[in-house]
Formats: sequence, structure tokens, C-alpha cells
Amino acid sequence: MRPKAIGLLSGGLDSVLAIRLVMEQGIEVVALHVVLPFVARSKCAGPAAEWLGIRLVERELGEDFVDVLRNPKYGYGKGFNPCIDCHLYMLRMARQLMEDEGADFVVTGDVLKQRPKSQTLNALGIEDKWSGLKGLIVRPLSGAQLAPTLPEAAGVVDRARFLSLIGKNRKPQLELARDMGLTAFSPPAGGCALTNREFGVKARTFFSLVPHVTLDDLALLRWGRHFYRAGAHIVVGKDRKENSHIMELRKPDDVVFRASDVGSPIVLLRGEVTQLTLVAAAQLTAVYSDTSSGDVANVKYFGAGLQGSVAIEQSAGEQGPANGQNGVTARTCPVLALMG
Repeated sequence: MRPKAIGLLSGGLDSVLAIRLVMEQGIEVVALHVVLPFVARSKCAGPAAEWLGIRLVERELGEDFVDVLRNPKYGYGKGFNPCIDCHLYMLRMARQLMEDEGADFVVTGDVLKQRPKSQTLNALGIEDKWSGLKGLIVRPLSGAQLAPTLPEAAGVVDRARFLSLIGKNRKPQLELARDMGLTAFSPPAGGCALTNREFGVKARTFFSLVPHVTLDDLALLRWGRHFYRAGAHIVVGKDRKENSHIMELRKPDDVVFRASDVGSPIVLLRGEVTQLTLVAAAQLTAVYSDTSSGDVANVKYFGAGLQGSVAIEQSAGEQGPANGQNGVTARTCPVLALMG
């Protein structure tokens, strides 16, 4: 029977090349794409699998992944990135699919020392040991630099045909992609927002102020300015694109705000819906709308069984800290009318 592998496919260049190198040895590969709420490259997985000519299985994270982010056993990188714990989580998903599919091993696009947190020899050893896949994780891009895996030792794959890449230089991968005619991959700059320091600060603040975090909350964290007030999480869209994403992610219990008759952000209120938090969200809507300073903005809101409007002076709300993390302050209550 033809050997079979599960290939972790992020949509990035390394994962595509790794799978292709294994396929060139006559191995059947089923691609596993783990959908991450804070990663931008997910749209590239489908075209990459189509280019490779393989079946794509998409799996979403479980809510238990929130605990991985909150309390990673192996710590964070420079951002809010628990990369080793995250890789372990995805490898366990790959192991389950491997068992379901009757596959023989797992393929990843790891490159030794490319990532300082998750692609060191020590980190790869941890992943091998605790994923339940010891000896069954094949890494073709750096395979010549690593100890032989069980499929290599058994002659299922020929390690002499693997590469010996090491470090952050992507030139060899780009040259190989050009030789293969590969264009279906995300650019190297794409990837996990948790490794970004600025986003990491946003995520840390969010976790410190929101006790019950869901995966939907994490997806929302990618968009807009974020404020916190009296048990509520308030998100202010920065432009039309962000407004659209915020509306796509809203839940039935969220309240949406928008200023009427002027350019306005979408403002979403999630969490405690009270007179205080409704006013805070309305203030932010007025502040970030195109209402002229000193004029009264008519802010409409709906959701969570509510529908109404707030007449509020544009200059009445103040933005708070530049990063929008610690809430919003206000002058004497500026609400002229609260209806609904």
C-alpha cells in the first residue's frame, strides 16, 4: 500500500514546499489546515492545496485553546506567542487526523533556527516527545540537519533528498518555489499576529481585563481600537474594511453603534450592557465619527434586544490612552437623550 502522511499546511511557503518534497517521493499526503483566529494567511491554504493537488481538511481550534494562550507551559516569545504550546496543540490535532486517515507520519514545514521560540533543537525535541508523535514528524526542509525519523530509518522516505536549511534566510525557499512554478502561498511577512509586539500588548491587556475569553473574542481582537469599561469590551472600527469585519464577528448579545448622517465607525459593545457602558460606547462613536467638534451626534444602537439612540456632543468623549487599552474617560455626562 502506498505510504500516507498528514501535512500541516498553513498556507505559507515552507509548509507548501515541505509537502511537495514528500509528495515527490511517491507519498500520498492529506493536508491539515488549522484555522487560527488571529492569523491572516488562512485564505492561502485552499489555493496551496489545489496547486499541490491534494485533499484539504480544515479544523478549527477547540475552546480549550484559550487556556493554552492564558497559561502556556513553555512560556511566551517576545510577543504574546506561546509558540511551542501552540505547535503541540496543532500536532496533536494532526496525530488525531493521522489515526483517522490510517496515515503513517506527519509532515511539517519547520526550518531549524528560523523561529527563535519554536524552531530550535530543544523546541523540536519537546514537540516530538509530548505530541504523541515521537519519531513520526518529518521535516523535509531541515531533514538533513536533524536525526533520522522512523519513516526515514525504515526507508519509507529518502532523507538524502531532504534539504539542510537553517536560519531565517528565505532565499533558498523562494528559489525552490520559482523552480517549481509555485505561486500559491502567503508572503513570508504574513503569519501569526501574536508574534507582533504591539498586538501582544493588546492581547495581554485583553486577557487581564476579560475573565471569560472565547475564540470569537480572539478573532475580534485583530480589528479596531479596543476599550474596556465596567465589564464591557468596546471595539471601534478604524475604516470601512474593519467595520465590515467587526460586523461579521458580532454576536446576538453584542450592541452595535453608529452615528447617523455622517461618516462613522462601527462600534461594538460586548459584555456588560448597562446605562454606563451604553453611554461609554456612544461617546466613542461620537468621538471617532465625522461629526464636527461641538456639534451633537445622533448615535443609533441596536442588538441584545435593544434599539434606540443617543444624542451626544462630539467633544464630550475623550479617547483615553493612545493605545486605547485602559478605557475611556468622559467629562460631565453629555447624554442629551437616551431612547429605546
